[in-house]
Amino acid sequence: MATARGTRRHRNPLRDERDKRLPRIAGPCSMVIFGVTGDLARRKLMPAIYDLANRGLLPTGFALVGFARRDWADEDFAQIVHDAVRENSRTPFREEVWRELAKGIRFVEGSFDDDAAFDRLSQTLLALDEVRGTDGNHAFYLSIPPASFPVVCDQLKRSELAKPRDGRWRRVVIEKPFGHDLESARKLNAVVNSVFPEDSVFRIDHYLGKETVQNILALRFANQLFDPVWSAHYIDHVQITMAEDIGLGGRAGYYDGIGAARDVIQNHLLQLLALVAMEEPVSFAPAELQAEKIKVLSATRNIHPLAENSARGQYGPGWQGNEKVCGLLDEEGFAKDSTTETYAAIALEVDTRRWAGVPFYLRTGKRLGRRVTEIALVFKRAPHLPFDSTMTAELGQNALVIRVQPDEGVTLRFGSKVPGSSMEVRDVNMDFSYGEAFTESSPEAYERLILDVLLGEPSLFPVNAEVELSWEILDPVLDQWARSGKPETYESGSWGPKSADEMMARAGRSWRRP
Repeated sequence: MATARGTRRHRNPLRDERDKRLPRIAGPCSMVIFGVTGDLARRKLMPAIYDLANRGLLPTGFALVGFARRDWADEDFAQIVHDAVRENSRTPFREEVWRELAKGIRFVEGSFDDDAAFDRLSQTLLALDEVRGTDGNHAFYLSIPPASFPVVCDQLKRSELAKPRDGRWRRVVIEKPFGHDLESARKLNAVVNSVFPEDSVFRIDHYLGKETVQNILALRFANQLFDPVWSAHYIDHVQITMAEDIGLGGRAGYYDGIGAARDVIQNHLLQLLALVAMEEPVSFAPAELQAEKIKVLSATRNIHPLAENSARGQYGPGWQGNEKVCGLLDEEGFAKDSTTETYAAIALEVDTRRWAGVPFYLRTGKRLGRRVTEIALVFKRAPHLPFDSTMTAELGQNALVIRVQPDEGVTLRFGSKVPGSSMEVRDVNMDFSYGEAFTESSPEAYERLILDVLLGEPSLFPVNAEVELSWEILDPVLDQWARSGKPETYESGSWGPKSADEMMARAGRSWRRP
């Protein structure tokens, strides 16, 4: 008979633990969210926790604790969570699910430097172990600025909340940015690892929780079709794009001084590069996946000279659809002389046998033509075309395009004869769409990642070495930009500054128009 603390767990003798078709359900535990009043907690974290509960993936012994400087009772915080769930959850709201989840919701008032508040948090978690059967297993989600990490980690250490007891686990979840350069990242990692061992640290990169990103591994390693052509023998170059059509109004406090390269390239885009370029792992065990990604990032180099193989820009006034919008320097909170880039592009190469000579072009930007994230593997042209030039005038390069968002899927572009009496060849697309191929909607990235934290499954979370190697790649570019004046202005609604097009033109290539 299981006790209230869940010291004995039922094991189904008919279930094969290796069978991944059945969802894994988290064991008894709690999650404490620091920064619970922030936008991320309201829009993503609280709804994701409800959606997991609604899908039956959280245990009955689960608790959610908020920590913030607010004069709230438990009921006040529960109402905040309720409103966030009703507004932002992916799955339908069910009263019976909410009632059960609400039984485990608690709030602790205090600041990060308040010893008494962390003592109250410790008492709250002990009480939940008894009342909710959370079994002494606790995850601490730091949805707070990196500058606050040291004081919160010190408090968790002082109060012994970070110390696992009797086989129970303690884990910490960290939101990006992981530092602002290599030196700060190393210091940040040292601070966190002085309290939590590396296998208890989960660095959230929400892009890795997206179904289409994980499908890169399935596409590559479950299909013999693609493996022979996934190399420098056939691929001319790779483009990884994350474009947004929104500006930065109201986000100056977070974004000014960080910029597009630190915000997106250092984490999201370099992680996508690693998944595209990695070798097949021995297995999909977390350590094996991480080892292959680390090998790729260790072999990734900037293409020199940096001034000709990178570009940065800052959006100016223009039209976004049918709306006239202002430039960055006219946005609230940005100084008129701000040099923060809203567009960044860099050219990299992976110094391995598979990828020798294949450039990887990474770009990201705000106020671009449309919101899209995609990975395009552009193939070399056929070595011989037995056609007149007029027959292939509209034929481009073959491409395999992995659409990460918003229209998740995969497109294969190739040439086909146009119906008629003449031999005219033009590009056509063969398309796979998640929305049409599967009846089940994809879970939100935070659903998958929070569940993996509670399960102790670190496959989708970057480790120390990945973070530091990413900064080693990006830092020289940032140093080059710091010495070279201001970003180039580009028109809102366009696809970036002219310098980015010139960067590609020097190599005889051009950016895809998503």
